[in-house]
Amino acid sequence: MEEKLSNFEPLHRRRASTGGTKSLGPVSNLEEHIQPDWWRYIFNSIYLKTDADVVDDQEITRKEVDLFSEILGLKPEDKILDLCCGQGRHSLELARRGFLNVEGLDRSHYLVQKAKAQAKKENINVKIREGDARKLLYPPDTFDVVAILGNSFGYFETIQDDMRVLKEVFRALRPWGELLIDVADGEHLREQFQPRSWEWIDKKYFVCRERSLSLDKQRLISREVVTHVEKGVIADQFYAERLYDRESLEEILKAAGFSNITVHGEISPDSQRNQDLGMMERRIIATAVARKGWTPLKGKREEIKNIVVILGDPTKPDPLKPLCVFDDDDLYTIDQLKSASRKLKGYRVTYLNDHDTLFHDLVRLRAKIDLVFNLCDEGYDNDAKKELHVPSLLEMVGIPYTGSGPQCLAYCYDKSLVRGIAKEMEIPVPEAFFIKPEDTTFELPFGFPVIVKPNFGDSSFGITQSSVASSIEELVNAISEIREKFGYEKPLLIEEFLTGKDLSVGIIGNPPESYTVLPIIKEDYSTLPPQLPRICGYEAKWLSESPYWKIQSIPAQLPEETEKFIVECCLKLFERLECRDYCRFDWRLDSEGSPKLLEVNPNPGWCWDGHLAKMAKIAGMSYAEMLEAILRAAEQRLGIQTIDGEREEHIAETTPNIH
Repeated sequence: MEEKLSNFEPLHRRRASTGGTKSLGPVSNLEEHIQPDWWRYIFNSIYLKTDADVVDDQEITRKEVDLFSEILGLKPEDKILDLCCGQGRHSLELARRGFLNVEGLDRSHYLVQKAKAQAKKENINVKIREGDARKLLYPPDTFDVVAILGNSFGYFETIQDDMRVLKEVFRALRPWGELLIDVADGEHLREQFQPRSWEWIDKKYFVCRERSLSLDKQRLISREVVTHVEKGVIADQFYAERLYDRESLEEILKAAGFSNITVHGEISPDSQRNQDLGMMERRIIATAVARKGWTPLKGKREEIKNIVVILGDPTKPDPLKPLCVFDDDDLYTIDQLKSASRKLKGYRVTYLNDHDTLFHDLVRLRAKIDLVFNLCDEGYDNDAKKELHVPSLLEMVGIPYTGSGPQCLAYCYDKSLVRGIAKEMEIPVPEAFFIKPEDTTFELPFGFPVIVKPNFGDSSFGITQSSVASSIEELVNAISEIREKFGYEKPLLIEEFLTGKDLSVGIIGNPPESYTVLPIIKEDYSTLPPQLPRICGYEAKWLSESPYWKIQSIPAQLPEETEKFIVECCLKLFERLECRDYCRFDWRLDSEGSPKLLEVNPNPGWCWDGHLAKMAKIAGMSYAEMLEAILRAAEQRLGIQTIDGEREEHIAETTPNIH
């Protein structure tokens, strides 16, 4: 096995060191334990230790790149895609040799991050992205060469998915472009695979393997039990790979549209490990040519795109604002948005903020609207619990829009619900308990200090310095203040108050295909008087006379493992909660530096001085560029791609799912 389509490793495997992973024991039928999407979870740090080490050797990589370059006759200016690049050993080696246009793409978040880190360390000019090989991010006719190397083909449950990969490669290749594929010799493996093997990887890791053919003899099923001498069993995992011989490989390449199919022989790694080489023991090398014409730019639009921005209604009360009305600061924020929008090339922007006529305005303009930029985070009629009504309305009218759909907004409006989902996913959250409006007595199941929060709501509504309590008396007062001062009569959440760094993570894009994780920021509380609790609440966002108003957001300096863990959790939550296009996640460290999730904010604050804009600025993005990044994320999700500054409608295999 080697670099493969995958996702980041699941938390239960990453946490094996804290308590071990339970092995299944003897298994009579390996195939029964194969998950259809096993490739999402298996390619992680354990994989690099127990499998990729067979060929993760610079000398082996150099010899392979020598051979592949000779077969393809590569030129320095060729545009090359290393598809399913894993940790990027071939991509990086090609870039080291002076190839100017090398890109790598893989489904594994973990391996992609490893590749990026190595490229950065060596100052190598190579672009590594995360994505699904069955739906490539690239427009037609992009690459001179696509390489699928290191037995990175045949992981999907059906041969139809393998065909989708090859058809996408055919589409992405320029006319007369070439595919080079290096895949396990299926005929050899059917006859020669080892049913059982074991080996020491080093002095601490011990691996036992079982293998069997699938019932239809088309896949090799493998099981690995990985043991660490100190931690016990750290993985018991199953995977399956489709077996292609020369004839079946040629058949599927022809069916995908390729011509001039040539098998160039076989390759075996000169591995220093010299133990169980598994699927890498003998591989077929084949090339195929994409004989086709240039793809017409279907649905190309020369005219400017019509974007409608939906905002809160400034003529209506807004209970979340201090005076319950849009003030000069709000109007200035809208002016900053309009100023930045003028810098967006290729867009004509219209603004809608009259909620009384919103439905009729949308129906009237529907035929002329290409995309709605939904920035109505105040909610329909400035009612926060009706934030989901705006995307619901857009779906009823049939207009595509940016940001998350109604279901996601409903989930994330309920803090307790998000906590439950996170805990189910083994993502850490603070200790907490729920108080219903009718509750007059309760027991505190953990110690002080605690913080009292409205369970429903956003914009830090109801969270002030008085919300942090260090005694029963202060807790009772905090509850009373939220009930009486803010008029909040819904359930409350009482959480342990974490005293470590207060963090925010921003993501623009749509994992796993294409996204950007913005630099993590922390709140700098150094200007606060020492007696005030370190929180970024209502006072910091709305009350300019408060000492909290002076809080600054600065780049967070975190240990590499902590940052990696937080980002991986955010990506998992982004997908699980069905967030779209952009999202912000709030975290806090406890006194020992362990991170815990506080909130998930789909369609987060978009204003020029908000947390998302601060993170974007640290990343080198202007406010206008941040807005454009959100628009482009939505366009890509909806099947509208951008090519060299011009936008075209991408004709997808299926109709875009417009929620």
